[in-house]
Amino acid sequence: MIPLRDNNPGRTAPLVTVALIAANVLAFLKARQMEALGHSAVVQGMMMVPAEVTSLRDAPPLAPLHMPLLTVFTAMFLHAGWLHLIGNMLYLWIFGDNVEDRLGHARFLLFYLLCGLAAAIVHIAHDPSSRVCTLGASGAVAGVLGAYLVSFPRAGIQVLLLLGIFTRIITVPAWLMLGLWFALQVLNSSEVSAGGGGVAYFAHIGGFVAGIVLVGVLAKPARRARTSYHWWG
Repeated sequence: MIPLRDNNPGRTAPLVTVALIAANVLAFLKARQMEALGHSAVVQGMMMVPAEVTSLRDAPPLAPLHMPLLTVFTAMFLHAGWLHLIGNMLYLWIFGDNVEDRLGHARFLLFYLLCGLAAAIVHIAHDPSSRVCTLGASGAVAGVLGAYLVSFPRAGIQVLLLLGIFTRIITVPAWLMLGLWFALQVLNSSEVSAGGGGVAYFAHIGGFVAGIVLVGVLAKPARRARTSYHWWG
């Protein structure tokens, strides 16, 4: 199932969601430009490598700032290709606005970065000696999905259903679509060998669970209703 849109209009402009999408697109284009100019090593140095983070030592090629911990965040804005970028940004666009609406702009930015950090920690914990480069916003976006699931479980999601050569657009509840997405990550993670490349399923799981927890912690406090008084004359 490929999500197309949700039937859950927000109340405020998703400024941070749009800014994050713009930042990811600009970072992708800049990385492509640097690679075209022969600076692929610099781009690779900004990807996260678990073994470098755990040892706090860069392996060649060295990152521009020589700070492996910083790659936990720089890697969130790098993508391997157009499909990788478009897929992550599609999910962020569809689900990010409502989560931002619930948290507020500043808290949503903090939430997004913390989910990305949690995703990186779980990915590293799965194989701390791995020297496979990791990149992409999917861990942070997974946090957005987890937050959406617990915040708007009954919201309708229009999805493109692919059944072999047949396609159909249907509307399903968020709990079903996102629940199936998470179940798929867990299923696939059991087949990933330690140190192998490919999709970082453990990062998806970590980000998703972090989103479920953090959205409750960072949610804006509910406004207290005003008490009405009737004066008797």
